[in-house]
Amino acid sequence: CPLGPALLFVKTGQENTEGRRFYACSACRDRKDCNFFQWENEKVSETRLAAREEYNRNHQPSFTHGQNVERYKDFVLLPLSKRRFCQECQQLLLPAEWEKHSDHQFRCDISTAQLRSPSRLLYPLENKKTNAQYLFADRSCQFLLDLIIDLGFRRVLSVGTPRLHEMIQSKDSQEEDFRVRSLLLDIDFRYSQFYTEDEFCHYNMFNHHFFGGEVASETCRKFLCEDNGEGVIMITDPPFGGLVEALAFSFKKLMAMWKETEKGGHNNQELPIFWIFPYFFESRILEFFPSFSMMDYQVDYDNHALYKHGKTGRRQSPVRIFTNLTPSKIVLPVEEGYRFCAICQRYVSPGNQHCEICNSCTSKDGRRWKHCVLCQKCVKPSWFHCDNCNCCTLQNHTCEKTDAGCFVCGKSGHKRSTCPSLS
Repeated sequence: CPLGPALLFVKTGQENTEGRRFYACSACRDRKDCNFFQWENEKVSETRLAAREEYNRNHQPSFTHGQNVERYKDFVLLPLSKRRFCQECQQLLLPAEWEKHSDHQFRCDISTAQLRSPSRLLYPLENKKTNAQYLFADRSCQFLLDLIIDLGFRRVLSVGTPRLHEMIQSKDSQEEDFRVRSLLLDIDFRYSQFYTEDEFCHYNMFNHHFFGGEVASETCRKFLCEDNGEGVIMITDPPFGGLVEALAFSFKKLMAMWKETEKGGHNNQELPIFWIFPYFFESRILEFFPSFSMMDYQVDYDNHALYKHGKTGRRQSPVRIFTNLTPSKIVLPVEEGYRFCAICQRYVSPGNQHCEICNSCTSKDGRRWKHCVLCQKCVKPSWFHCDNCNCCTLQNHTCEKTDAGCFVCGKSGHKRSTCPSLS
């Protein structure tokens, strides 16, 4: 499909029946965004294949990355009064193109500072499962950059983190003694208007697909393997509605690229990674990366209504940093209340109290959790032990357990969105 190789899924059948396998878009879960569908063993006619290829061609960007780089060079030579950005087409405009966009809304006098911060110029793509461009707040962005520098990293593979990338790029162009470089891998091709082929690769993190082919893949490999693989870290902030299994597959491919270096190929070291994701995905991430641990730092976003730092109770941001680095090395800001637990050998949030029975700082969401003797673990403060369910859960829950199926009626064979009960 236009977003690269499809993934193989299973359509769940009725009870006791085997699901049927099919291919669908790797990034779009909604058919409205991409209608690619093919049964696993389906024979596709030549006519349909030709139509699919034509469809894919028609859904490619207007300009190639190389053409966008040349357009940018022309754009920066223009006087400020002739620098325009079309808000409807999300495109930098050269004077010869003004007439074609005359009935569109556009921004004028685009400054050099704005060109260095394209994430603030472009409209965020907010499809929660495909793009979900919730952009780091300055607090989180600055913390990550300070942490990278303190840990001694000199190169950052920024996978789906455009705001961190542009902060690094901006500092690199303005500060002589700044020694950190970044390569952005992102599914949003609009960034190719602002960065060269050595600074940005059009990339789908759900299927490890480089849209620029072998050339772009080699750019990434060289970046990872520079200085014999030393001094590089990967930081990724995937859409929270994305499949963890697909993401883990791609990240392992990137880790394998780094392993190709002489240093990486002769020992059991892993490419250092910060995977930024909600804490409730912890078990899924650890399933694929047992060496990872979750930090207590709350990552917050500029354009997300809820994921903000400083809120209390259940309104706190659930987004955390998962990493394969030694937890004690990740120093969290003391001025925000984070403190070091000498027993756990890691920094924890203010409300995360050490449980002597669990022998761990057990809170995941920033609130102080309580220990349940019957469950033999700490649980959320709003949970109570239910003798019928034999576990801790919300006080007003329903004890009857339903089989896996629709979240609305509990029956199998359909999903919540198509449940007959909704009508």
